[in-house]
Amino acid sequence: MSRELTGLNSVLSLQRKLVRTDNSLKAQLKRAERKKQIRSILLILPLVCFICVTFAFPIAEMLYRSVDNNALPKAFPQSSSAIKEWDYQGLPSLSIQQTFMGELKQRYQDKTLPKLANRMNIEVSGMRSLLMKTGRKLAKLESLPQSLEEIKKLDKRWAKPQYWAALKNLSSPYTLSYYLAALDLRYDANGEISAQPETRQVYVDLFTKTLGMSLVITVICLVMAYPVAYLLANLPDKQANLLLIVVLLPFWTSLLVRTTSWIVLLQNQGVVNDLLLWLGITSERLAMMHNTFGTIVAMVHILLPFMILPLYSVMKGISPSYFRAARSLGATPSVAFVEVYMPLTMPGVGAGALLTFILSIGFYITPALVGGRSGQMISNMIAYHMQTSLNWGMAAALGGLLLAVVTVLFYLFNRIVGINNIKVGG
Repeated sequence: MSRELTGLNSVLSLQRKLVRTDNSLKAQLKRAERKKQIRSILLILPLVCFICVTFAFPIAEMLYRSVDNNALPKAFPQSSSAIKEWDYQGLPSLSIQQTFMGELKQRYQDKTLPKLANRMNIEVSGMRSLLMKTGRKLAKLESLPQSLEEIKKLDKRWAKPQYWAALKNLSSPYTLSYYLAALDLRYDANGEISAQPETRQVYVDLFTKTLGMSLVITVICLVMAYPVAYLLANLPDKQANLLLIVVLLPFWTSLLVRTTSWIVLLQNQGVVNDLLLWLGITSERLAMMHNTFGTIVAMVHILLPFMILPLYSVMKGISPSYFRAARSLGATPSVAFVEVYMPLTMPGVGAGALLTFILSIGFYITPALVGGRSGQMISNMIAYHMQTSLNWGMAAALGGLLLAVVTVLFYLFNRIVGINNIKVGG
């Protein structure tokens, strides 16, 4: 009996030792995994910081500026609070108007009114002159106007509700007015969304033109790049490498130099016009510069390698055995190419088209130099608001809409590629 108890104790002791050893090994494994995770996080931390500083934060700042309207509520805090009681019917009460006139006088005296007037002029044309004129007159008065008639004497436009409606529409710290303007819309005198006057409807046509030009450029690049990529993928390595160098050669030249070269070629007294006249194709010089045609030609030349390389990378990975198998089953070369080879290249087509389309949407230098007024794209309007009109909110709204378009394109691309992969796998 004692022997059995001794043996049982030995077994239990061995089991406890095994359990302790197993727990110790698990603890060591967890510590090793934790150290590995910490090491991985530390290795990618500089990259994450770089992406945040150069990509995420600027986008967040842009989106914030597109809805930011803190300047006016801070400059006219009492007026912004009081005018919320007005329901767009008739004119605001005398107390509201007096409150605004008092703060308007203060802003004129501390010389902050011009910037605020510029912001309000975006909402209603003529608002800047109205505010500056009224500010000058108020600064000469010892007391504020005591009646609606006295306020009207400062400027007759104060009897029109649309100017007070602009103040009410901008009384909140955040606004959608920039996005509405980017879609050729606005808040009217009743606080409702309505279309801009025809003379100020610019951005929708420009967005449509930009998307249309980008689509045309993408299609032309695809038609030109597909046979080149097929040739690259099926040539012997020596010839393929030489041709690939020719494809990559434009990357060794500055974008500005390439654009300037097209100006030399396409201008009225340029090489292309001289050649057409010499060959007798035309009897007079053609306008190929400062228009949509010149923009498309120059951008196709610049963006063509971005279409060729994704196509080439996909085509290079397609085994020739698929084509030979289709031929052995009785398919003609054209049928085998269309039914077997082309579907396998769709991921490359999608990636190249997406890359080319997105790059062409955001192009700025080439349309600015080659396109002239009729060849301008939405990026040129964004640059105008950033550099000339200094309307950063409008530029941010246009950029935000452009970002939304790109995001939708990425989503559609992922869906289409996923569906194609399922079909190929099936």
